[in-house]
Amino acid sequence: MELDAVIQRYQHDLATTVFREPHPEDASRWHQQRIGERTWRVAQPVTLTPYAAVQPCSARCRFCSENLRENGDTGTHASLLRPGMNYFNQLQTALMALRGLPLSYSLSGLEMTDHRDWFLRLLDCLSSHAAVSPVEGRVLYSNGAGLTALGEDAALAAAIRSFAFDWVELSRHHPDTVTNQQIMRFRSREGVMITDQFRECVAQLGALTEVKLVCLVQQGGVDSLAALQRYLDWARSLGVRHVILREMSQLDQRYRANGTQRYIRASRVSVAGLLQAFLEAHPPAQGTRLRQATHGYYFSNLVIESDGLTVTFESSNYQRLHEKHDSGQIFKLVFHANGNLCADWNPERHVLIPAVNGDITHAQ
Repeated sequence: MELDAVIQRYQHDLATTVFREPHPEDASRWHQQRIGERTWRVAQPVTLTPYAAVQPCSARCRFCSENLRENGDTGTHASLLRPGMNYFNQLQTALMALRGLPLSYSLSGLEMTDHRDWFLRLLDCLSSHAAVSPVEGRVLYSNGAGLTALGEDAALAAAIRSFAFDWVELSRHHPDTVTNQQIMRFRSREGVMITDQFRECVAQLGALTEVKLVCLVQQGGVDSLAALQRYLDWARSLGVRHVILREMSQLDQRYRANGTQRYIRASRVSVAGLLQAFLEAHPPAQGTRLRQATHGYYFSNLVIESDGLTVTFESSNYQRLHEKHDSGQIFKLVFHANGNLCADWNPERHVLIPAVNGDITHAQ
């Protein structure tokens, strides 16, 4: 069952529909920006991700897209690159080239909060750019491991407050400690694996910015309406008011059949099926509000409100993502650890500005 089909089925109950991918002829939704050696057509809105971390992630989630590998790709994967001494100078150079381009910060991929000092320096660098160029949104995606010290680390808390995140998305895929650990596989030193410590992290972070819980629905986790209801009740007990339920991305044939790819295929749960079951149990006629459907360049979602909780059901398709990235127009900006500014998650593909002194990065 496709999410778009469920959205269409309930179209008459829907308050708003948003198309984040601009129509090709809508000049107001495309920005002309000289980046590097040429002028590019940049979709609006567009997000920038500084994709780097100075150490391996604190978790080893079984579904993690960082572990996917493309057929024929012989280069070092972006997740295995580490920023070198010149990283922030290179980032500032890339940001200078983007000056005047309206964008949003999407701090996602890897776990950039694992190294406190590096994370603080990143926020400072991005804030400097936002002071002179339009930045329309700021979102952090995190597993929470680097945020457990917020109650004791006044400087970290102050930096997060000052950066003015629109919200932070915290990944948690089951309320039970053991079940969630089987999915996320935090390293043994990470206290956030314990549900009670995660609860404390949510409370501390929630005092600084809005917290949204992100759950990738999957077999053995949230995989049924009953499991979904338990997860939503748990979210309410944490004081969270927004939950995002994501389906594992649909993959195309370019990915190798490694362990991660096989896990995604075997463990996928249809978010559309969960949405349909939820709406049958809690129909609009009984108070559930269908607030907004969003169609992005490679994803779709439906946002509902039920019993004081906002819930987003979302699916995505990597084939569509690759088609848009290969189109010769910019739908995504990624600054990689090797110093390349790209319009793709691959650090050697669709390079807009190549690294200066790019040999300063090193593989894990």
